[in-house]
Amino acid sequence: MGSTASLDGKVVIVTGAGRGIGREIALLAAAEGAKVVVNDLGGAADGDGASAAPAEEVVEEIRKRGGIAVPNFDSVAEAVPANNIIKTALDHFGRLDGVVNNAGILRDAIFHKMSVVDFEVVVKVHLFGSFYMSHAAARLFREQESGAFVHFTSTSGLIGNFGQANYAAAKMGIVGLSKSIALDMARFNVRSNCVSPFAWSRLIGTIPAQTEAEKARVARIQAMGPEKVAPLSVFLLSDAARDVTGQIFAVRMNEIFLMGQSRPIRSVHRSQGWTCETLAQHAMPALKSAFYPLDRSGDIFAWDPV
Repeated sequence: MGSTASLDGKVVIVTGAGRGIGREIALLAAAEGAKVVVNDLGGAADGDGASAAPAEEVVEEIRKRGGIAVPNFDSVAEAVPANNIIKTALDHFGRLDGVVNNAGILRDAIFHKMSVVDFEVVVKVHLFGSFYMSHAAARLFREQESGAFVHFTSTSGLIGNFGQANYAAAKMGIVGLSKSIALDMARFNVRSNCVSPFAWSRLIGTIPAQTEAEKARVARIQAMGPEKVAPLSVFLLSDAARDVTGQIFAVRMNEIFLMGQSRPIRSVHRSQGWTCETLAQHAMPALKSAFYPLDRSGDIFAWDPV
């Protein structure tokens, strides 16, 4: 760890850092000089259960490599435990400079079969968890007039996917949350960005693969290691990213995409206003050529990863 490390002197929290993408971000952040709070409840992919082992193992790995880290086992899905994750950083390191909201679970089901509980718990972990963590850190960041948030979104929301209404809704909510934080806190030099990762992880491993096309898609994802997502995530925490805020990025192997944000693409008007009849005869035919088809993520990212 030389003086050129991009996160020298910074303290960062990575949620869901016991496995997969979060683990790789925690390891790289530590290698880049940060003191890291490795948060992981240690539950199953669907959120059930808890174990200290995943977070402890990552902390041990960081320490073996000469870095500095402490574990935390609180859930992001409730306000008080989320506040305790922030408190862990302050108690051990005396400050906080960055929060990576990576923790998540999956409970996939086709929409009409999705239970209320499965919808609520997924939204709670992803969207509410990102809010609780960010809200708990926001006052600190305001007082010190610096700080960075990296939130994880997904093409399941940005583009679409089958059987993930809970996950997609949460991940699109995170996009709105991130943009609002970026707007509200820019005056305090606080940044907020989203990353949409393509990488094989424990959660992706729950995707059903029955047809040959689905099996081929999963095989492509398996080739994409979580370590490929870490560099951009860590960069966004660094001072070198001081001018990057309010953006949505996707990472797929060695490709980085700047994703679009909703803007008007076509319009129609009638000076006398609209009726149901003129909407059917004029508005919809005029707009229809610009309609988005019912694409899934795999339809848009249809080429092999680079």
